[in-house]
Amino acid sequence: MTSRLTFDAVSLTYPGRDRASPAVPVLAGIDLSVSSGEFVVIIGRSGSGKTSLLNLAAGFQTPTSGAVLIDGQPVSGPGAERAVVFQDDALYPWLTARDNIAFPLTLKGVPLAERRRAADDLLVRVGLEGAGDRRIWELSGGMRQRVGIARALAAEPRFLLLDEPLGALDALTRSKLQLFLLDIWKTSRAGALLITHSIDEALLLATRIVVLPPNPGHIGTILEAGFAGEILTGADPRKVRQSALFRSMHDGLTALIHDVAQEELAA
Repeated sequence: MTSRLTFDAVSLTYPGRDRASPAVPVLAGIDLSVSSGEFVVIIGRSGSGKTSLLNLAAGFQTPTSGAVLIDGQPVSGPGAERAVVFQDDALYPWLTARDNIAFPLTLKGVPLAERRRAADDLLVRVGLEGAGDRRIWELSGGMRQRVGIARALAAEPRFLLLDEPLGALDALTRSKLQLFLLDIWKTSRAGALLITHSIDEALLLATRIVVLPPNPGHIGTILEAGFAGEILTGADPRKVRQSALFRSMHDGLTALIHDVAQEELAA
């Protein structure tokens, strides 16, 4: 079944620090939808409200006006149909890798044997077979993010909400996990909403790229991208990056974000 996550004329304003301070508009008039099987990437400079947009989708915040909907029903808080993966892996250090992954199933009351079996299956799926008994501090940064993604998948969500999950990793690990994310997205059949600062990452992963200019954050340009499909059908990611089309789109997206910044400085 196809599901749809919708931002319908969503705006978000933070109150001033005190009564004398003006309110701060963060997002204005966001109209956007993410469907099952889509990988939508939000990119923009710091202060454009990217993380606030994801927090609204997750139900961590409530819009000042407009509505966030899933299949036409308003989002009123966090829910099992949406799984969030953060830049900080946010794992529980006192639990093993297996028990971290199984935690959402524990909350749902799934019997011990069943949740251990599900967690072990997910460990295999994310390339960590045999690591279930390891403590979090025994895992590398890339391995911890794989555990975090496996935990997100445990509840079989309809949408994956990814807040710069690879941003703290070294370049080599990040490149490997970008391909891992593509594979996980494809096999999960979920809709994905990714926040990133990386133009390269946006082009590699997205089916659509949404540029979010700041002050307040609003929908600027929306670009279609097809490089993820090429990679998933066997194209060499290195050759994809070296292609004339990729370089052209990279330059264009860089110029677009840079031009927005210059306009703000000149205003």
